[in-house]
Amino acid sequence: MAMAFPVLNWFQISRQRPARPDRMMHRTSKLRVAGMVFAWLVSLSGFSQTLYNQSIAAHREAYKADFLKSAKSPLKKEELAYLRFYAPDSTYRIEASVRRTPEAEPFELPTYDGQKKTYVSYAVLSFTLHGKPHQLTVYRSLQLARLPQYRDYLFLPFKDATNGKETYGGGRYMDLRLGDIKDGKLILDFNKAYNPYCAYSDGYACPIPPKENHLAVSIPVGERQFDKIH
Repeated sequence: MAMAFPVLNWFQISRQRPARPDRMMHRTSKLRVAGMVFAWLVSLSGFSQTLYNQSIAAHREAYKADFLKSAKSPLKKEELAYLRFYAPDSTYRIEASVRRTPEAEPFELPTYDGQKKTYVSYAVLSFTLHGKPHQLTVYRSLQLARLPQYRDYLFLPFKDATNGKETYGGGRYMDLRLGDIKDGKLILDFNKAYNPYCAYSDGYACPIPPKENHLAVSIPVGERQFDKIH
């Protein structure tokens, strides 16, 4: 009996003793590594956003420079300072599924100066924005398709809920290329949406976005309303 108590006492103590220091250190190390990984991911995300912002800034500088290359430009060099843009937002850079429309017939798309231009539907783009599905149709200009430098040119005119408030009331455009379509997918970057020439001056044949390309949601990225006053 005398030997039973020491054995029982040891059993009770072993059941109640605190965690071993090496286990605590191992748990602390795991937490520290997890914290470092999280910080690295946050840093990587910020770095990616910075690179994206820089790419959009470069795109906009090239966009401004193009106004000075065309003899039909509605803006002079000193007026470029009045071009306004939303801050870049990479959440509006979206992957869209491309459904070709090879049986589409050419149609006359009216312009804001009363003329008409001949286009044909090339594909329907399906995408999800903030959890909701949307569609836009992309077109080819039959006139531009005759020119070698524009044979792979795709035209995407659209309207959204910002028109007439923060952006030009007549809608905005996006330029795409056939080569942008890969494996039935296409990157749709609304940060590159731009105003038609009609937003700056009258007398231009700017196509009116068809009703099928009217989005009920706001697209608060890309070019804003031209404003020489502010």
